[in-house]
Amino acid sequence: MTTLSSYGPPGGLTDLSDFGRKAWDVFVSDNIDAAVKGPDPGEVLNDGPRSQFYNLTKTDTAADAQTATVSWTAFPRLLKINSTSDLQRWKKAEASRKVQDEYCEWSVTRTDGKITRATFTCEGPEYWDVLAKTSPETVLRLYRRHISPDVQEGDLFVNGAYDRFNKWNSTTTNGAMHLIQKNNTLAAEIELAAAATLRRVIDGTELTAEQELIKCSRYGQAERNSDPHIGGSVNALARQKADISLADPVGLYFDGLSTEGWETPDGSDPQSYWSYERGDAEHRVRAVYEVPANKGFTVGDITVNGRALQFGAQIADFITIKLVAVACRFGQSTTAPQTACRQDAPTELARPEEAFVASAFSAYGYLGTAPGQALRPTRNA
Repeated sequence: MTTLSSYGPPGGLTDLSDFGRKAWDVFVSDNIDAAVKGPDPGEVLNDGPRSQFYNLTKTDTAADAQTATVSWTAFPRLLKINSTSDLQRWKKAEASRKVQDEYCEWSVTRTDGKITRATFTCEGPEYWDVLAKTSPETVLRLYRRHISPDVQEGDLFVNGAYDRFNKWNSTTTNGAMHLIQKNNTLAAEIELAAAATLRRVIDGTELTAEQELIKCSRYGQAERNSDPHIGGSVNALARQKADISLADPVGLYFDGLSTEGWETPDGSDPQSYWSYERGDAEHRVRAVYEVPANKGFTVGDITVNGRALQFGAQIADFITIKLVAVACRFGQSTTAPQTACRQDAPTELARPEEAFVASAFSAYGYLGTAPGQALRPTRNA
């Protein structure tokens, strides 16, 4: 039986300072503790506590532990079911990052109307909040490396505060450094997973189907690819009377790209133009689809099921995103199932960025700094 010493950065990323890593650990741990507790019973009924969900740094993971990978399609299902044609839904998806709500967002570069590069990200915004507060110079360096050498500090920081929605990370054409859609947050991932650990027995029958579970527990949007599938997969583990958590490092990751039905002008493998720029081998958080200049053709010359690649959204149709859960102590949980559905008005899973984890810094203390400068710990931690 083992207890995790601290939560690591998503993707195994090495951008954070020592202080930043400690702040990140506090952020994840605090969010998990809040998710275990659940909402105030004075405001929400039948939704807590979630005692089958646990914090890896505070509760042992038993020897019978198993991991479960949950994956889903990156293209927004809400757009798909509310569009009358593929062309219409692709155009809608390409019009705004606000509708890219499956924990994957993208930006496309075109030359003479043809796609030359499509960039995809599944990095949660909270990581960038921590990075900006602890190592603002690193934020600028990464933007210049991955987005444009023209990025300036003033583009990213307003009165010393990092702007998630800066001009280099707010459109589908000018770059995508990390997620910004309001529901695409790690806090939302944690809350959803925790809420899904509640078993539901209604009128003597245990709920098992994805749609009936999400509609009863109200832990997300039923029409998405992600939310009901995540919830259903986690609840299946809960029904085995196991204790459940999100595997370290907690995050959303690329599961892969399928290029079945794709054809290139020269017969080369279309999969070879897909590459990852951030994250370790098992936890990829940034991907690019681009054809090298010496090939003599561009992304826009590739066909998908006989149709030219005109939108990054067409690529998103073939991308899958994943999270990894861990479960242990199978058959041992004594938590009784809920016998009624959650009762309240639906709540927003995502937390507003201005409220972002103050505890991550107050836990260690910091000195005030000039605008744009890094936080400094006031004591050893």
